[in-house]
Amino acid sequence: MNTTNTNNPNNWHDLNVKDKISYIVAFILIASGIIIAFLSFFLNAYNIATGVLLYIAQAFVIGGGLVGASVYFKSKWLEFNTNAKREIDQRINELKEKIEG
Repeated sequence: MNTTNTNNPNNWHDLNVKDKISYIVAFILIASGIIIAFLSFFLNAYNIATGVLLYIAQAFVIGGGLVGASVYFKSKWLEFNTNAKREIDQRINELKEKIEG
């Protein structure tokens, strides 16, 4: 039996293209920030330039924001779907009771 929930993908293959792109970009930004930090530190006599620090900060903020926003909107969309389904089921049951009773 297939237990995959299409509203809450837990697998890379279940994600849509937009989410895959945002996760890839976030990973690239965070990885590039880490790599540039290490390269700048060890190749620059144990000193990190101001411009490099600004890039690292922006890469981490944007990368984290992409992942965080994606997770937040997925959870809100799932909550909306659940509430909408519950409300529709309740209305259908009320109509059935009126028709039968």
